[in-house]
Amino acid sequence: MPRYAAIDIGSNSVRMMAAEVRPGTTKILAQDRQVTRIGESVFREGRVSAEALNFLCVTLQRMAAVYEKLDVVGIRAVATSAVRDAGNQAEFLKRVTAALGTPVEIVSGQEEARLIHLGVEARWPRPKERRLIVDIGGGSGELIVSQNGELIDSTSRPLGAVRLTELFLTVDPPSEQALSRLDQYINEKLAAFVKRHGSEKFDRVVATSSTAAALVCAVNRIPRARRDTADRVRASTAQIRRFFEFLIKEDVNERRRWIGIGPRRAEIIVAGGAVFLRILQAIQHRSMYYSAAGVRDGIIADLAGRRVGRELSLLSREQRQVVEAMTKRYGVAIRHARQVASLAHSLFETMQPLHRQPPASGKLLEAAAYLHDIGHFISDTSHHKHSAYLVANSDLPGFTAKERLIVAAVCRFHRKSMPQARHSQFQALDAEAKRTVLYLSPLLRLADALDRSHEQKVRNVTVSFKNGSVSLQVEADVNADLEIWAASQASAAFREVYARPLSIQRAWQ
Repeated sequence: MPRYAAIDIGSNSVRMMAAEVRPGTTKILAQDRQVTRIGESVFREGRVSAEALNFLCVTLQRMAAVYEKLDVVGIRAVATSAVRDAGNQAEFLKRVTAALGTPVEIVSGQEEARLIHLGVEARWPRPKERRLIVDIGGGSGELIVSQNGELIDSTSRPLGAVRLTELFLTVDPPSEQALSRLDQYINEKLAAFVKRHGSEKFDRVVATSSTAAALVCAVNRIPRARRDTADRVRASTAQIRRFFEFLIKEDVNERRRWIGIGPRRAEIIVAGGAVFLRILQAIQHRSMYYSAAGVRDGIIADLAGRRVGRELSLLSREQRQVVEAMTKRYGVAIRHARQVASLAHSLFETMQPLHRQPPASGKLLEAAAYLHDIGHFISDTSHHKHSAYLVANSDLPGFTAKERLIVAAVCRFHRKSMPQARHSQFQALDAEAKRTVLYLSPLLRLADALDRSHEQKVRNVTVSFKNGSVSLQVEADVNADLEIWAASQASAAFREVYARPLSIQRAWQ
């Protein structure tokens, strides 16, 4: 399964997430968060300060070192509200791009809202609800209307907790005059959205961001160390109102003592809490639910949805031209070769949690799928050995010598016995290449079996894992009993290598 990394450079903090995306689920491999407060200097002076930028770059280097060890195939790094407003954007982008080793882009408020929506839908899908998603970050606030999982409307307003604190809350505890100005400003910025949606009924309000987490944890008495347990926890509007009334009477030292609020969050919680409370009151909603999702989750979902990195496991156009030309030269039916190659690649992707091969190995499997039958040109008897000989001794532009020998070996073991010590062609490979051949050979056997009739009956295959066993569902428009039987016969090799039973069934629509 593909692995991706996301970097979200916000006005208050920077977040990193690396995850492996599997069908129907996302497994987080690593994540990190660091408060950087780059927005403070931007909202006060119009630019990211040298001190904040230096600290951010060191933080980004540390985060990059983590996901670089995880074989991610796609990375996206974004900067949001504070950097949109910064006067030294060019210097900022140059420095942070160098620190990460990957380009950083400044995204619009609309794109930020889209990513937040994707993240919430990925973490907590509610396909039959009309939801209002509210994210109050350090520099901006995003309000997103979602219907049946689709983004209907979104707006980004300058309502971030750091921004509002710098603009209005310069005295601690805040004065009544300052709170009045803050409330007036929030109302002005929300007016257009409330006019469009204030009278609508929402099934649920979902609140994201660390400010939302702090509010929900505080009213539910959840310690910061257990913040993960606050995901999908509810806080009523009445609870938030009572808590806000406490917040505005206390100074920052008192706010830090409250369970669920961290020492840095205590500095900006009043501004963030004011925005959430005003939104709930404006739409007359009784509560909000916290979601741990955010921009980083949306980035991962977006990369996966666009199948970024898939090209790393597919033959390049030039490589495909080479193997297709060789397939035709030796009289193999090109439709059969293409079908086996397509099925082999699907199996490679879906079985990745088991074989753990790098994406580039998928290209070698695809090449072997094209070439596994060319040995018939010499003789139908032991054609797998002849295929291996032809591949090993042919010029294959676009492939290294080692890759050519791996492809030849996978062709050799696509039928009959599996690789063993007595096979000289297998023993000639290094340890890494042997592992590749061992894990790819059963996949080619299955792919070949799934086009046993050479009539391309199988449309798609999906895989599920449960209780140590593997289930392969075969989608076909016509009777594919022969293919399913042949794949069942080939499953013995799969079990021998992967040490897991494999069942094959027709997927009924």
